[in-house]
Amino acid sequence: MGGVVVELQFEADELKSVLNRLRRAQGQISGVIKMIEEGRDCEDVVTQLAAASRALDRAGFAIIATGLQQCLVDPARGGADSGTTEQMKARLEKLFLSLA
Repeated sequence: MGGVVVELQFEADELKSVLNRLRRAQGQISGVIKMIEEGRDCEDVVTQLAAASRALDRAGFAIIATGLQQCLVDPARGGADSGTTEQMKARLEKLFLSLA
């Protein structure tokens, strides 16, 4: 993975939002585990699992959006090892697509 470094710095409200999404997903995954252990209906388990997946995706997109915003506002933000703007763009695009 090239030498592109994207360090994220979240504003307090952004951090709270991402952490809430991750905690929601954590709770949903715990719920899925409990449902499986209890032998619950397959449809209910899959529905809960899909909700956890969406929560994780939303958290990932929020993290990537913050990275994109920071890179666009201050392309030199990554420091000496940040590489070219094109390398940074390619890496962020790859991250974005990994969630698609």
